[in-house]
Amino acid sequence: MKRSNRMLLFIFTITLVVSILIASNVFLVSVVKVHAVSNTDLNEYANSANMRTEIKKATRGYIYDRNGTIIAQDNKTYNIVCILDKNRLAKKNEVAYVDDPGKTADVLSVLLGGDRETIYNLLSKDVYQTELGTIGRNLSKEKKEEIESYDLNGIEFTSSIKRSYPLGQFASSLIGFAQSDESGSTVGKMGIELILDEALSGTDGYRTYQADKNGFVLPGMKVTEVSSINGNDVVLTLDKDIQESLEQAFLQTNEMFNASRVWGAVMEVDTGKVLAWGQSPSFDPNVLNITDYNNFGAQLPYEPGSTMKSFVWAAAINEGMYDGNAQVYSGPYCYKSDGLNPYRVQSGGLGCITNASYKNWGMVGYDYGLILSSNSVTADLLTQVINPDIYEDYLDRFHFFQPVETDGIREEIGIKHYKWPSEKITAAYGQGSTVTMLQLLQAYSAIFGDGKMMKPYFIETVRDSYDSQKIIYQAEPEVVGEPITAETASQLRDILYRVVYDDQGTGKHYKIPEIEISGKTGTTQVLVSGSYASGRTIASVMMGMPANDPQYIVYYAFEAAYDRNAHYKTEPIKTLLRKVAMLTNLTATTPNAESVDYPEEEGYIKQEIKSYEMPNLVNHSYDYATSKLDGMGVNTYILGSSDTVIDQFPKAGESVSTGQKVFVLTDTGGFYMPDLTGWTKKDVTALWEITDFGFKISGSGQVIYQNVPVEAFVTKDTEIEVELQ
Repeated sequence: MKRSNRMLLFIFTITLVVSILIASNVFLVSVVKVHAVSNTDLNEYANSANMRTEIKKATRGYIYDRNGTIIAQDNKTYNIVCILDKNRLAKKNEVAYVDDPGKTADVLSVLLGGDRETIYNLLSKDVYQTELGTIGRNLSKEKKEEIESYDLNGIEFTSSIKRSYPLGQFASSLIGFAQSDESGSTVGKMGIELILDEALSGTDGYRTYQADKNGFVLPGMKVTEVSSINGNDVVLTLDKDIQESLEQAFLQTNEMFNASRVWGAVMEVDTGKVLAWGQSPSFDPNVLNITDYNNFGAQLPYEPGSTMKSFVWAAAINEGMYDGNAQVYSGPYCYKSDGLNPYRVQSGGLGCITNASYKNWGMVGYDYGLILSSNSVTADLLTQVINPDIYEDYLDRFHFFQPVETDGIREEIGIKHYKWPSEKITAAYGQGSTVTMLQLLQAYSAIFGDGKMMKPYFIETVRDSYDSQKIIYQAEPEVVGEPITAETASQLRDILYRVVYDDQGTGKHYKIPEIEISGKTGTTQVLVSGSYASGRTIASVMMGMPANDPQYIVYYAFEAAYDRNAHYKTEPIKTLLRKVAMLTNLTATTPNAESVDYPEEEGYIKQEIKSYEMPNLVNHSYDYATSKLDGMGVNTYILGSSDTVIDQFPKAGESVSTGQKVFVLTDTGGFYMPDLTGWTKKDVTALWEITDFGFKISGSGQVIYQNVPVEAFVTKDTEIEVELQ
């Protein structure tokens, strides 16, 4: 009996000890967060139980033109999330998961344009939730609402960000584009978007929290939140109005010459700021209809033709060897070689250089050699007045065949063919060797700008998106050389003035009524498969305006089948020159602008075009606004029914011209829809910006369709669709 009691006591003691050990371990695990046997700290495991993380996406910085017009921005979009777990909690009598994968796949495949079988398989997976890949991401608000209208169980949405470009095709080869990657972050892929990707990109934030098994955050649970930091904004030197004028000229040139490609730019002479830069074919970064990823102005080295002749004259004048009145034979230039350099002979020799269309003006002064754009006079000036070695030195001084290195854009430097006598002659009139538009703009800035050569640039400032006064980067004009003196530049500009205003000048068909201009034309044969017999040429023009004190350079070039009248059919380029003159207030110094003669055809009216400074209308009455605009000849659109002006376009102090559209906003509640037929994208965009209503613009050119009837009252909820052609 005693033995039995001792055994019971032993068993009880063992049981008690084990119980104490188990209780102690439970206490250590649950309270102290230490595993007794392994001595492992369990805090890390406890804290991570039911931890969830939500990413708070940062907004990419805006890209603006120099006047604050938005070129690129982030728009809110939506991603589909499909809940598949049948045990998901829901309100009474409601289904909170995809209960009919077949029907759901049928609807989504039609609305999203995806494969029905692929969507069905995703919806049939044994997981809590799934997404639909790229077809279910970055959906518009309209598409989200369309899907919601089908009341599909288990279909929910999370918000996301998509990069958008309100102006559509607008300096696209320079701006580039940005896209969302697999993580949902927007990443620069081309152009300024790629170059400044680090500055434009923000830093994502996050919210990490503990939740119970049903996903609820209860009192005392751990929550950590870090705010996102939006990217910096970028302000470019581009001017929206001038840029759109350039792109409109491209369309006209394509139509007139069936051009295979067109490119051009507008630049401030004294600063190097590029106000417009573009090419055709181009693309709309919203749809990425890209056929050529090259930026023609910086990555297309080509034989520039006669625009290079100015630099031979610059070298001769600057070296003090030039007499513009000295007579020279303008017929064929035949030459021999001393082994290194060519020299002129009466006939025969190694070959003969002729003028375009084999023209021969007999004996002319050297000034007229440039005015007439004579190849033979250019060759004579190169070899008889200076020599090819001097000219080669000036090619270096003007930084040809060297990178411009502006704002990080990708560029080619061209090829200098300057070894053989024939190559030295042809390089003088722009054949053989290749350069870029970017190099030409930089070099001509010295000619139009008193000898100082300015580096072209596009990026004006990078600034904090939260505080526009906080500047991270500020561009400064950069003088990259002084290849010629101010006196040389002035003398050369006098000759370039005569290129336009002499009766025999090759640029005489580029005259515009607003101001006087000066410049140089160029025509070059295009080498195709090693031969110049392709019949294709590049016609180009380099203009400084105004002629007496050039403030702006306009360069324009296009490649097409040879047309001997390319420098006679100048309407697209003349229209561009006139718009630049008006938009930059070059006509402001001429109060009584010259009348513009339109073709004497039915429908055309001869009118006087004038420029005015836009008055400040904001905070004034409706009557005050209409009285201030009366007499300007502008087309005024009053938006809203209030009596006080709250916004205006153009802004106070900006230039406005006869016939231009002026928008006066009196309230944000809504307005009566005007007839947009014939409006340009610039006009529609201005209406969009001042009202901040939802516009969907497609195409380019002029408006041919609007979905909202004329005089219909529209509000912020109205979907306005406009098609241009």
